[in-house]
Amino acid sequence: MGGKLAIAESDERAQFAVGTQTPEAEDATQGILVSPARPAHAPVAARIHGLVAPLGKRLNADMRAALSREAARGTLFLWLPVLLGSGALAYFALPVEPPAYAIVCGLLALALVAFLAAGKPLLRGAVLAALIVLLGLACAKVESWRTGTPMLGADVTTRLTARVISIEHRANGRFRLTVDVVSTRRPQLRYAPARARLSARSIPAGLRPGDGIEGLVRLMTPSGPVRPHAYDFSFESYFDGLGAVGFFMRDPEPVEIEPLPGARQWVQRMSSSLQGLRESLAARLRERVGGAEGEVAAALITGMRGGIPEAYNEDLRRAGLAHVLAISGLHMALAAFTIIGAARLGFAVFPGFSSRHPVRKYAAAAALLVCFFYLLVSGSGVAAQRSFLMLAVMLLALLFDRAALTMRNLAVAALAVIITTPHEVVGPGFQMSFSATAALIAGYAAWNAHREKRLARKPYVERRGAAKLIHLVLLSIGGIALTSLIAGTATTLYGVWHFQRASPLALGANLAAMPVVSLVVMPSAVAAIATMPLNLDGWPLAVMGWGISTVMSIARWFSERTPIDATGAIPLGATLSLTAALVVLTMTTTRLRIAALPFLAMGFFLIATRSLPDVLISEDARLVAVRTQDGALAVNRKRPNAFSLENWLRAEGTETVRKPDGLSSASTAELIARASAHHFLCNDAICVLRHESGAIIGHVRKTDAAMPRRSFRELCGAADLVVINDARIDRPCGADGAQTITARDLARRGSAEIRIERKGRDALLFNIAYAISEPHRPWHEQRQFSRAARGLGPYKRTRNAPEEAKKHQQN
Repeated sequence: MGGKLAIAESDERAQFAVGTQTPEAEDATQGILVSPARPAHAPVAARIHGLVAPLGKRLNADMRAALSREAARGTLFLWLPVLLGSGALAYFALPVEPPAYAIVCGLLALALVAFLAAGKPLLRGAVLAALIVLLGLACAKVESWRTGTPMLGADVTTRLTARVISIEHRANGRFRLTVDVVSTRRPQLRYAPARARLSARSIPAGLRPGDGIEGLVRLMTPSGPVRPHAYDFSFESYFDGLGAVGFFMRDPEPVEIEPLPGARQWVQRMSSSLQGLRESLAARLRERVGGAEGEVAAALITGMRGGIPEAYNEDLRRAGLAHVLAISGLHMALAAFTIIGAARLGFAVFPGFSSRHPVRKYAAAAALLVCFFYLLVSGSGVAAQRSFLMLAVMLLALLFDRAALTMRNLAVAALAVIITTPHEVVGPGFQMSFSATAALIAGYAAWNAHREKRLARKPYVERRGAAKLIHLVLLSIGGIALTSLIAGTATTLYGVWHFQRASPLALGANLAAMPVVSLVVMPSAVAAIATMPLNLDGWPLAVMGWGISTVMSIARWFSERTPIDATGAIPLGATLSLTAALVVLTMTTTRLRIAALPFLAMGFFLIATRSLPDVLISEDARLVAVRTQDGALAVNRKRPNAFSLENWLRAEGTETVRKPDGLSSASTAELIARASAHHFLCNDAICVLRHESGAIIGHVRKTDAAMPRRSFRELCGAADLVVINDARIDRPCGADGAQTITARDLARRGSAEIRIERKGRDALLFNIAYAISEPHRPWHEQRQFSRAARGLGPYKRTRNAPEEAKKHQQN
């Protein structure tokens, strides 16, 4: 009764703001949320405020306490690469190139505000976060400016003299060469690329990196995305330093070239020696292991995956085992642990020496050297760089008797990659590698915390005999299953975003295959490399080949039983929302993880309400695909480009393709009258299809004598959308005719996807999204120099071209 009176007195003092609370009342009200009493006639809003205000204060207090705990645990540092990477992503997503002066002014302004807001921690924290994001954008800007790859503007045939940088054996028996261009002639290119990647049917015997070659080549500009948000070959080529791709029209010939001057010659020799070592290792692995298994062995050690048969790659992808071929944390860790285990076992033979010396540090140093060697011979991919950096930090911590914090190691590795190569942030390698690692670290940290609490309640009981063996087996299986589940869940988002595919049976495939990879394939690979100088690598490579064959059998078994793995394209907003949820879940350790729920809900909502494109158009204007009412993809060519079509099928989430029907003698009016919603109808010049919305979609293949002017007028008058494979025509249907897209539009802005909406009873709205924005970013600037982008037709050589050139020069 006294307690109730004390509460009432406290409420009354709070209402009228008189007096102070007594100690008895303070004790009685501790831990109880009390709202001030209000008259019965008080407004409803005031009553609601009286109920909500204490909850808001409690929530604010909990939030501050959680932030304090996060700061005390050092997790705020983990957000540094997240913010820096967000800035890099923002730079590459911008539709126009940001000026350098604007970035510098923004950095200075934010730094000044952060300095002036020293007494306001929340404001200063927000400004510092914005400053880090802008720093990430600045890093990306600097990389783009520093790279400055000269790109080929238009396709051309020329005679090329070049220096070989690398040689890669392909599964089809051809070779892919990366070369530095020395000179061109017939014609001599005014704006020649500095580096190109060329394929050849055969190469001169004994050709090695650093040698010179010469031959007639067809050089082409790197293509853009096959649809908006798809993989951009032009972007990757720009940052890889490749200004052109192409092929030798005849077998290349060896030629003597002048050596590079000064230090460049030394760097080139070192690079050529390393590349030669990679190719020698790959050749020996192919020879000793043999068959497709030899190609897989070469990929696991040297990173050269070009020789793996496509059937093997497809089996691994469908089974969810494609990560086995990507040299990443798994491979680096297994190599390091194999070396550490072998070294400790060797030191155990000499107990006297081991007792006097820090053999654990010696083993860690040996593992660090082996991992660095592995990084070099593997090609130094993004996943390999991240893995090496993390392992290097951990092994250095062992050398200096320091504890290694794994999530902090991941943040350091991410910072190193983002600062040095910001463009990797937008690629699948960076996203899948770091998301999987972060999820695994956070997942096992949560599991260890749960295990410690359980052991505190119930002490561990030592098992013996068969019970101990069964427990170890079950623990190993559970660990593999948990690892596959966590990593697979984290990377599925980016697999769907970049490749529009998911592996429903990945968990079972990983449970079956990963013990073979961990216990057989990688340890035998390390043993083979160690014994190769002594020519004793026969038995390790035989064991490695058996392990690879077993893994491929598992992949094939699961691949044959995997249903369609095409998921369809997902919206960019969904990817960003789910990424934010993943970041919050993995980076936070307190109740702040609840903040991931809104992002999860938003991401899944956007996926559930997504709309797939109705029409897809290739960047060369030759291929058009329309999604039919039953979900199939109708195309306008009987032999469509395989790469584009496969990507479009995955984006639409289907495997059904409908080829066109040919009506060569039909007129334009007859084709339009008989237009089908099931497939294209084509004559010699045009193809037409009736979309489920009622829209007539036409594609003009030829604009010469096969397409008379009258037929053009008929098509423009009856069709709603016309795609024209001719860059010389501008607005052929006029302002009131059909919506037109010409080859010139696509040459400048890349491939397109269209969503058709009906406005009212008769009007149709075409929402056109192009893959490339204008004005062009640095990696797309070369597009404006192509013949199609300038409104010119394909180049045709004439017999009297030399005479005409002489007359032009004389005049």
